Amino acid sequence: MLNFLKSALTPPPPPVARVEPVIGNLVEGETVLSSDSIKMFEIFGDPRTASGATVNSVTAMRVSAVYAAVSLIAGSIAQLPLPIYERGAAGRQRVEHPYWWILNEEFSSCWAATAAWEFLVTQVLLRGDGLAYIDRNRSGEMQGLIPWPRDRVDIAEQPRANSKSPRQLQYTFHDDKGYFTADQADVLHLPGFGFNGIQSMSVIQWGARNGIGIALQGDEHAGKFFSEGGKPEVAVTTPGKMSVDQQADFRSAWVAKYGGIQGNRRIPLILTEGLDVKELTMSAVDQQLLESRQWQVIDIARAFGVPPHMIGETTKATSWGSGIEQMYIGFVRNTLGPHLRRFKDELNRKLFGSPRYFVEHNVEGFMSGDSKAQSVYFGRALGGPGAQGWMTVNEVRRLKNLPPIEDGDVLYRPDPGSTADRFASPISDDNDTKDKNESD
Repeated sequence: MLNFLKSALTPPPPPVARVEPVIGNLVEGETVLSSDSIKMFEIFGDPRTASGATVNSVTAMRVSAVYAAVSLIAGSIAQLPLPIYERGAAGRQRVEHPYWWILNEEFSSCWAATAAWEFLVTQVLLRGDGLAYIDRNRSGEMQGLIPWPRDRVDIAEQPRANSKSPRQLQYTFHDDKGYFTADQADVLHLPGFGFNGIQSMSVIQWGARNGIGIALQGDEHAGKFFSEGGKPEVAVTTPGKMSVDQQADFRSAWVAKYGGIQGNRRIPLILTEGLDVKELTMSAVDQQLLESRQWQVIDIARAFGVPPHMIGETTKATSWGSGIEQMYIGFVRNTLGPHLRRFKDELNRKLFGSPRYFVEHNVEGFMSGDSKAQSVYFGRALGGPGAQGWMTVNEVRRLKNLPPIEDGDVLYRPDPGSTADRFASPISDDNDTKDKNESD
């Protein structure tokens, strides 16, 4: 009775604070929108494809075709010069600008420009968007760019009452030390295809998800097949009866000869008393293993917009022309062109904000042909008897990384009164010259 009264008069202990479960992929204080499908997949696990493989930005890069396509596009864009131009009354001209060093040489103290561009383009291809924080000084001028992984940035629309735009994007950057937010004016957001105002479509989640899943399973199956000797399972028949010890000795000898690295699956089945089995498993040829892997390379290349022959698939003839020059021109126009245009627009509106200055990738290095074709092109560009030029000598020398020369900035203009120009005909091909001579 005394114990009962004592326990009744004792105040109850304070309630234990509820401990919410922690999700391993979330940073403390991080908010994830349900509309961010990529982030939701990373938190709760990517749903498996029809082939049974999980496809995300990490597993996709284990497929050689994906790795080759991403490295080809990212590496090609990273090595393109990014000059800065100024518009004036006489047209545009290339100028020396403080931003040139950041865009072409060093994003920040930790990021060389080439590595940073490769990282951003890889994020665009695998995650849909490439993001970099714009580090500005007190006057608002850019003094550096800090690339950020897409999976550590949350993007949300925020209403703005006192702004030209009623709704703007707000970016929340996460790292191991915490998080910070930034307005859209301070974030370089390189969009991919299908940008909806917040985020873009990821190639590996939309265009090549099942194809990459099949390729992953095909790689795993091929690895197991060849690690076990590359031979189908067999059954050995004998008209008589073998003892257990004889069967064990025979299996040991067979595995030592044909078992491969992992011989468990290649242990033969011994059938006695006249039993017979015709076929246990299909060979690699019967399964069309090699043909399936070849087709996956073409399918993945199609999703990334890359010609299959540029990532190693050379069994099919390309339809982009027969010469190397035509192939690269098609690659620059059809594959790199859309990316370069989206990147250029974002750079100009975020870094300059006015039509005076602008950047544009210089693709002349990819578009030029061999030395003979270049000499013909530059010869016509400089002009000659009867033909006006549209390039100066110094402009040609700049494209060839040569220093300017004196009086090299003057366009050639033919003199109508000179004897050479009076009798010279415009530059034409051999057929036009032949037809003219025959008519005369």
